[in-house]
Amino acid sequence: MSLNIKLNENYSSVKNNYLFSDIAKKVKTYSEAHPNAKIIRLGIGDVTLPLAPVVVNAIKNAADEMGKAETFRGYAPEYGYDFLREAVARYYDKFSVSLSASEIFISDGAKSDVGNIVDILGDNEILIPDPVYPVYLDSNLMSGRKVSFISGNQQNGFLPMPDGIPEKPYVIYICSPNNPTGAVYSRAQLKVWVDFALKTGSLIIFDSAYEAFISGDYSHSIYEINEARKCVVEICSFSKTAGFTGTRCAWSVFPDELIVGDKKLSALWSRRQATKFNGVPYVVQRAAEAALSDEGQAQCRQSVEYYIENARIIAELLTKKGISFTGGENSPYLWLKCPGGMKSWDFFDFLLENAQVVGTPGAGFGNAGEGYFRLTSFGSRESTLEAVSRLDKLL
Repeated sequence: MSLNIKLNENYSSVKNNYLFSDIAKKVKTYSEAHPNAKIIRLGIGDVTLPLAPVVVNAIKNAADEMGKAETFRGYAPEYGYDFLREAVARYYDKFSVSLSASEIFISDGAKSDVGNIVDILGDNEILIPDPVYPVYLDSNLMSGRKVSFISGNQQNGFLPMPDGIPEKPYVIYICSPNNPTGAVYSRAQLKVWVDFALKTGSLIIFDSAYEAFISGDYSHSIYEINEARKCVVEICSFSKTAGFTGTRCAWSVFPDELIVGDKKLSALWSRRQATKFNGVPYVVQRAAEAALSDEGQAQCRQSVEYYIENARIIAELLTKKGISFTGGENSPYLWLKCPGGMKSWDFFDFLLENAQVVGTPGAGFGNAGEGYFRLTSFGSRESTLEAVSRLDKLL
C-alpha cells in the first residue's frame, strides 16, 4: 500500500546519501572485514580535545542553577540570552567591528543556520563555489532553487572571484577559511566580493566557522571590509573555536542595514526562529559565554594551536612527497591533489586498504573536487604522527 500524499520533489535533486554517511559505511565494512586494523580517521572535521576547563566549570555551575527553583530556567529566548549576545558583540571588538547585541542571533550550529536561512529567502539564483561544503548546495536544492557554480581550482588558488559573472542579484555563499580547501580570501579579495554584491543588490552568506585558525593579515570577520554590513549575513560557530561539536552553539549576524524593500532580514530571521526553534539550552549558552571570556579564549586558543601544529606536521609530509596542496596554515584542513592522477574515491580506498587512514574524497564536495582529497588536523597528536608515518611509507 502506498500513501496518497505528495512529497517535496526537490529532494530528487539531492544525492541519496550524505557524503560522510557514505564514508562511515565504507569504514564500517572495512572494519568488519579487518577487526584488528587500527584505523586513523582524518576525514570528518570533528574535534578530539576536551572542552576548556573554564567552559566545563561554567557548565557545572549552570547545571547547579538548573537544580534550584530560584535559578531554574525553562525555554531559552529563540534569539539567545542577552548575556551571550553581548559577549559575542564584545568578541567582535577585537577585530574593530562594532555590532549591536540585537543584531546577533544564537543557534545550535552554523550548519543549522546555513541550511535554515533558505527559509526566509525567495526564489533567488544561488551562487556557490565548487568545491563546497555540502549543506550550501543541498539546502538550496531541497528548496527548489536554481544554483550556479563558480569553480575553485589550482589556477585561482581555490578562491574564485566574480570576474566574468553576469551582474545580477544572487545569494552568494562564501566560506573563508574554506571548507574543504583551507584557502583564505585576502582583504582585497573580500572587498571585490562586497563591491560586487553592493553593485548587483546581492546577499552574501559568509561562513566564518574557522576564523580562529587565521594568522597573519586576513579578515576574521567580513565586517572588517567597508560597507559589508549592507550586504552580508555572517555565520560563525563555537564548534571548532571552542570544541563545541558535541555541545552545539553558534551565532549569525544580521546587521540592521540588511533590508529588502521595507523588510529587515533580521525581522524575518527572528520570526522564523520563533516559529521553528526553541533556543539553545541555558547551560550551553553559559558555556559559550565562558569560552568568549579572556580566560576562555586563552584556553581555547591552546586547542586551536594544537590542531594547527597537527596541520603543520601533515603539510610537512605532503611537501616532502611533492604533493600539491592548499590549507594547513590558516585552516585545520589540507586539500591535496591525489597522486598519480587518481580519482578521489579510488584514493580513499587506496589509503584505507593500505594505510588504514581515512580522509574525505574531494568529489563529495562537488565536481571541481574530483581528483582532490581532504585531510583534517583534528586528530590526536599521536594519531596524526602515526598517520604521517604510514603515509610516508606508502606515498
